Amino acid sequence: MKSAAIPACSAPSAAPVQSVSAAGGEPRCARTAALAALREIDPAKKASAARALHAAVLDGTVPCVAEITLDEPPGLPGRPARPELVEPRRLGRRSMQSPQGRAVLLHALAHIEFNAINLALDAVWRFAGMPAAFYTDWLKVAAEEAYHFSLLAARLAEYGHGYGDFPAHDGLWDMCERTRGDVLARMALVPRTLEARGLDASPPIRARLLQAGDQKSASILDVILRDEIGHVLIGNRWFRHLCDEGGLDPHATYTRLACEYHAPKLRGPFNFEARRDAGFDAAELAELAALAGVELDSASVPPTPSD
Repeated sequence: MKSAAIPACSAPSAAPVQSVSAAGGEPRCARTAALAALREIDPAKKASAARALHAAVLDGTVPCVAEITLDEPPGLPGRPARPELVEPRRLGRRSMQSPQGRAVLLHALAHIEFNAINLALDAVWRFAGMPAAFYTDWLKVAAEEAYHFSLLAARLAEYGHGYGDFPAHDGLWDMCERTRGDVLARMALVPRTLEARGLDASPPIRARLLQAGDQKSASILDVILRDEIGHVLIGNRWFRHLCDEGGLDPHATYTRLACEYHAPKLRGPFNFEARRDAGFDAAELAELAALAGVELDSASVPPTPSD
């Protein structure tokens, strides 16, 4: 696939922070390129642009200017006319034993990954003044989500369907909209809450696919789970970085933000091992175990940091 063209970057002016119109103007850099990719409506082109941008930043051909504040254009995110977006309660469940039921599932997973590309790109362009590693981390997430989407879209095609063939919901982007003005809330409630739910959901979905004899689709879920642990870990790291920077207790802050932004209530079963690997601490895992009414295996509890 032909790589998307990446706009070059020039140095910022002497002002510590400057506003740049999304419609054009200098400086252009990885963050403006991320916004351009976010605005792309074609899913395959968006996925290609996300992967190309990450590669360009890694090899140093496209620098990133943290100091500029970009103006938000209308119509975010770019997405195709289909799938039809409906309320989650209108999405029925189908048996994994039928090819059609598995196609519906694969489509739902592809929709999640498409939205995850958008979420990662949005974090890159939207939040100015963060450390350089913040932008590199979220570009990595965008590139890996793009790869997941490509895997699922290809598998869906083998079932005779394409992305957009079935209805979907807009829950992930809705939380992105709610947290648009607060990077701390974004880190708390998108990767640590909504995306962490994917860690919990993956094992039972994989088991259902294997039960239906679909080893190929189950293997894609293995790739996704491996990478999603890293994505949630990135969210945890930046959430705690921002808490430390602001002198905030991360546990109390998370509880406050979940209430303030009306985050969905957490429900078990939980994938404690994956959540541990994704950076949730012992207190957080214990709270989830109490919520689920289970006892934690010692192997699922991270060691307590020494003073």
